[in-house]
Amino acid sequence: MVVLVTTASAEEAETIAKAVVGERLAACANLVPGVRSIFFWEGGLRDEAETLLILKSREDRFPELEARVRSLHSYTVPEIIALPLSAGHRPYLDWLNEAVPPKGGDPSDQE
Repeated sequence: MVVLVTTASAEEAETIAKAVVGERLAACANLVPGVRSIFFWEGGLRDEAETLLILKSREDRFPELEARVRSLHSYTVPEIIALPLSAGHRPYLDWLNEAVPPKGGDPSDQE
């Protein structure tokens, strides 16, 4: 799955990325600085510069990944949305599944 997370800064995105990849909740993190977000919040229209964090992981690890992102995130209601991977380059998908152990699994106990 691909998980999208917007953050207040590149530093916050880097902190989250290093934590979730280091803890093997995500195989990879891409940081995309300079994202401009326009959204409705607390009764008004907001226009903010943010950094987009793109995480790749296994669907069965989403609850843990979401909880870890929330624990590190500065926003009250962070954007944490998951999109399923319907297809992809097989060697990359195999690597992703090796890099993130299944829930309750051991890194040497891969599918």
